[in-house]
Amino acid sequence: MSGSLLIFDLDGTLIDSKRDLADSVNATRAWMGLPPLADDRVYSYVGNGAPVLMRRALPDASEPDVERALRYFLDYYREHMLDATTLYPGIRKALDRLREAGIPMAVLTNKPVRFSERLIEGLGLKTHFFRIYGGNSFDEKKPHPVGVNLLIAEAGADRARTLMVGDSAVDVRTARNAGVRACGVSWGFQPESFAEVPPDFVIDDMCALADMILREPA
Repeated sequence: MSGSLLIFDLDGTLIDSKRDLADSVNATRAWMGLPPLADDRVYSYVGNGAPVLMRRALPDASEPDVERALRYFLDYYREHMLDATTLYPGIRKALDRLREAGIPMAVLTNKPVRFSERLIEGLGLKTHFFRIYGGNSFDEKKPHPVGVNLLIAEAGADRARTLMVGDSAVDVRTARNAGVRACGVSWGFQPESFAEVPPDFVIDDMCALADMILREPA
């Protein structure tokens, strides 16, 4: 599979982190003396990084209060990020097959990189990815193409054989901005956002993506 590269979003694509994120947001709101938000509302706020998540979860708060809340949220989430978070069904099997076939794989997420590394290690996927980049790895977050461009260079990959895999319009825009293909997943946090920015194709099971990639000529 010379020249191939798979770049995965994390939350909502590889891992089901909904419960821990919602609990952490509502623990932060409780600390601020506010009532909890409905889970679905919290899920709709995820995807653009923790600072944006906090601003959305605290729309009436001042910027200094949002900054205080962000620090609390990050401290709380650091301690609870693996309480309920799991891999989506079929993820481990698909990634195992791709790794065994020698397909270079990386993670590009807007979650802080140290949190991302800890989650991936805690879920037993550390050896599957040659690189993990987070929302604080660069000056710009997704959908800026800086992360994709660097990963292509580091992997020595062909842009035409690079695929960004994610669950939201943010990931599709990232792919478009970098000039690579976009694969959407039908599960996750915001697949409904594909109506706004359609990916090249959508899969219902990560094993279907592994089948497709492994069928491609070398």
